[in-house]
Amino acid sequence: MNSLTEMKRNPTDWQGEAMQKRIARRYAAERRFKALGMAAVMLSAGFLAFLLVVMVGNGFRGFTQTELPVEIDFPAVTGGASASQFEGPNANANLQSMGLREIVNSSIEIQYGPDGTDLFSPGGWTAVNAMILNDPDIVGQKTTVYLPVISDIDVAYKDVGNAEAEAKVRELGDRFSTGFNWNFLSHSDATDPMQVGIWGAFKGSLITMIVTLLLAFPVGVLAALYLEEYAPKNRLTDLIEVSINNLAAVPSIIFGLLGLAVFLNFFGMPRSGALVGGLTLALMTMPVIVISGRNAVKSVPPSIREAALGIGASPLQVVFHHVLPLALPGILTGTIIGMARALGETAPLLMIGMRAFIATPPSGITDPATVLPVQIFLWSDEVDRGFVEKTSAAIIVLLLFLLTMNALAIYLRNRFETRW
Repeated sequence: MNSLTEMKRNPTDWQGEAMQKRIARRYAAERRFKALGMAAVMLSAGFLAFLLVVMVGNGFRGFTQTELPVEIDFPAVTGGASASQFEGPNANANLQSMGLREIVNSSIEIQYGPDGTDLFSPGGWTAVNAMILNDPDIVGQKTTVYLPVISDIDVAYKDVGNAEAEAKVRELGDRFSTGFNWNFLSHSDATDPMQVGIWGAFKGSLITMIVTLLLAFPVGVLAALYLEEYAPKNRLTDLIEVSINNLAAVPSIIFGLLGLAVFLNFFGMPRSGALVGGLTLALMTMPVIVISGRNAVKSVPPSIREAALGIGASPLQVVFHHVLPLALPGILTGTIIGMARALGETAPLLMIGMRAFIATPPSGITDPATVLPVQIFLWSDEVDRGFVEKTSAAIIVLLLFLLTMNALAIYLRNRFETRW
């Protein structure tokens, strides 16, 4: 028996001093690793909590607006206008010809003095316009409406504003009231922070995402099926696979430059439209769908294919009748995650001109449009303090949109997932 064998057969002296020190060092290293991991988790949670507290704290005020009451004696100021004049397709034109804006301003001056209109948002009279269109009978009575104040007073009433606005707030005291800012959900971009809304950007995001999905999903899924089920194993296929994997990691602004060069400069498509935005985001999302699709197809057991072939199914039937339905949950999950990433992108859309001032929601894929991330970027660049809370409120809406898409991905995965 040689010395090496004798050494292997010697039992470990766990009670020895050297071994005890070694064990103690291992336990200490484990405790340090756990402490560092916990610190990393706490740090991440702290940053997330700070972001949410700041966003919700500022954004909550964006969903409300400060208002002052204005009493309007419609029979006296309109000369006895009847409700029937403001019904039907010509109602809005009749309101304009009646001089509703001047009527509202004169009522304000009667109650708040000659400079009273300076207290109110310039577009506040449109709230009266909407009220009459919804209920024309208002023009036959004396009523009190609540109109939004200007941005400076709104900021001073909710938080801390400039000295002049603070003085106005103290002077008017309990006459102020706070109401839900419906304009923020139903209006588009504007120069007055009291009149801005996210509906135009939200609709633009929705149309852009539809264009992205219609292009990226079928092309990405078909590419994944071909590469996994039909493509020959050669250098060309390897080159294509490596290229797709690399494209998934390319910075998004590169896709913006590609969209600018191809869709705008070469094909001459309309700038700042949802069509070009959707095409550009589809180029960025497609590699993600191909990679997730290939992994989902690869996870389908070979026995499924062999059983289908064994009962006489063609290769095409095997793919579309068996493999694709079983891989669909994974494909959908990857697709929705890719779409959520596209929804939050700003850089590629800035490159193709989707940073214009859009005051009207788009009605088609070629109409000028903007999207939520770009709208947030534009508002964050404004100097008026009224835009600060609107920016935070828009971020909350974008986060809710993203959380909804992620929740949908989790539901689809759990609903259709098959465990082998």
